[in-house]
Amino acid sequence: MAAAGPSVFLLMVNGQVESAQFPEYDDLYCKYCFVYGQDWAPTAMVKETALPPAAQRGEGHGSPELGHWPSLSSSQGLEEGISQITSKSQDARRALVWNFPIDVTFKSTNPYGWPQIVLSVYGPDVFGNDVVRGYGAVHVPFSPGRHKKTIPMFVPESVSKLQKFTSWFMGRRPEYTDPKVVAQGEGREVTRVRSQGFVTLLFNVVTKDMRKLGYDTGPPDTQGVSGPSTPQGLPR
Repeated sequence: MAAAGPSVFLLMVNGQVESAQFPEYDDLYCKYCFVYGQDWAPTAMVKETALPPAAQRGEGHGSPELGHWPSLSSSQGLEEGISQITSKSQDARRALVWNFPIDVTFKSTNPYGWPQIVLSVYGPDVFGNDVVRGYGAVHVPFSPGRHKKTIPMFVPESVSKLQKFTSWFMGRRPEYTDPKVVAQGEGREVTRVRSQGFVTLLFNVVTKDMRKLGYDTGPPDTQGVSGPSTPQGLPR
């Protein structure tokens, strides 16, 4: 009897919230969470085992750069996290470096509601109160491999100068009750925001059984291989 085909595919994501650029601010920390559709669910995280010879030659779905082959374990990945507080580097970049790890695995039956990561950056104001310094969101890359994303951040703005002064004086700046609203479009058109800062993310993405379910995210010999993604519009 032929073995039954897979009923779900897996999306395995690891990487890190690498750094940020907020020229006007210092001593910041970052929170992240994932937003995904109803057909998606977190599942067991990736466990790293020895790399088989075929993957060492770049054949298959492993990660030759990391030197490991993904297999499932019973432990759970993290859907959200909060980083340490970091200060600006002393070099010319003046970057805020976190290198905060991300590691989570999702399962789904279809790509609708592909996961997004939502970032919220916080830091002290002149009175020592923690206030939001930026919100941002980006989809987890669709194609397997290594990806580097720079996310433009923004903050909500008060609608009047009086409200702006009051919020500054009271240490209660405008912010979202639930940061996950950043990944949604509903109601965003009535929110006044201001661009402020950038955050850099590194992703290592591995997919499993997507091709068997009829979804093509790249050539067969590069699915899950860590490396630069092919720019859109260029021949592969």
